[in-house]
Amino acid sequence: MLRRTLMKSALLATTALAFGQAPVLAADVTLNWALWDWDRTAYYQPLIAAYEAKNPGVKIEYTDLGSADYNQMVMTQLTGGSDDIDIVSIKDVPGYAQMVNTGRLMELGGLGIVPEDTSGYGGLVEALTVDGGLFGMPMRTDFWIVYYNKAPFDAAGLAYPTNDMTWAEYDELARAVTQGFGPDKIYGTHFHTWRSTVELQAIQSGEHTLVSKDYSFLKPWYERAISLQDDGIAMTYSALKTSQTHYSAPWLAGQLAMLPMGSWFIGTQIAKLAAGESEVSDWGLVRYPHPDGVESGATAGQATSLGINVNSNSVDAAKDFIAWVAGPEGAAIVASTGTIPALREGNILDSITSNPGFPADEESAKALTTTATYLEMPVDLKAAEYELVLNRVHDSIMSENISIDDGLAEANAGVAAIE
Repeated sequence: MLRRTLMKSALLATTALAFGQAPVLAADVTLNWALWDWDRTAYYQPLIAAYEAKNPGVKIEYTDLGSADYNQMVMTQLTGGSDDIDIVSIKDVPGYAQMVNTGRLMELGGLGIVPEDTSGYGGLVEALTVDGGLFGMPMRTDFWIVYYNKAPFDAAGLAYPTNDMTWAEYDELARAVTQGFGPDKIYGTHFHTWRSTVELQAIQSGEHTLVSKDYSFLKPWYERAISLQDDGIAMTYSALKTSQTHYSAPWLAGQLAMLPMGSWFIGTQIAKLAAGESEVSDWGLVRYPHPDGVESGATAGQATSLGINVNSNSVDAAKDFIAWVAGPEGAAIVASTGTIPALREGNILDSITSNPGFPADEESAKALTTTATYLEMPVDLKAAEYELVLNRVHDSIMSENISIDDGLAEANAGVAAIE
């Protein structure tokens, strides 16, 4: 299947790029973009508006497949051979691996999308290259930081979080700032239902990855998470899962003092506050806390990339859109919404921190500087299978339906069966 994808890509590239010229886009082309969380993502609309203004013959429509089960939903759309979707947002490495393995994405190297100099992407192009082929062009990069609401700290007379906290210090602060009862309770911290909210702390030292044969290194981090939820410092996993609560809901309602989350949420908070939809008006950012012995600024991250459905009937237009979004013009628009683009040339970070809605303090700006960023999961063609095992075990442990030791033993057995 991978070979057929490469052959089809090469044929299209030869036709489109004959004599070294970019193809002329046909008038009245409609592209459909598969994505997630349209209403919660600040850069979708301005990207589409700017591209359509520059290319009046092209209309961009979208299919919002939600964030919770995005990989499953987009694979369902693509597996049937449908040509309804042209541009595919690729959320993470497991989703990327699954799409590449099943031949759902075109290889982009021969389509004129990838620039000769990829240094501005900070190694992301190379990290996403599989057997010499690139199937997703990075357009956004994210890493984990902490958002904090200043009001609960002020009410409790506590100092704000800092850019150099160990996880033990963070947890002590979370316990101290938790206050109130019932619907008025403010929780010190939050674990969204993703396994990453618990497991990423274990890879910050660079000693481990989440493609492993032995997951015993996760034990102290699950012990930490269970302790915090059992003590009422964080909402329980079971309640969040049952109610399908998005992490933005308690934050925007002012129910959280601190929220460990990806940098992608900066743009959402700014946009929601401007629209009067966030109760958190005085807020700040700090770096992701770190384990003992690990330098401040070490964090975990991922790249959002864009690919082309192998069954798209509008390849020329799709590749032009992707090249534009992932290039300097698209990067500037993404940055203007407070989101970090994959292409980080020039003063991109300055354009984010100078956004009128970005917190004005120096500590918040410093939170966007990192000393080491580890991929949440390394690029591995079996990543989707590892993901299934880890997600199943995470659900069992955090629901407290199984002990941590038994859960991790189940994880080890599950990945041992992956060939």
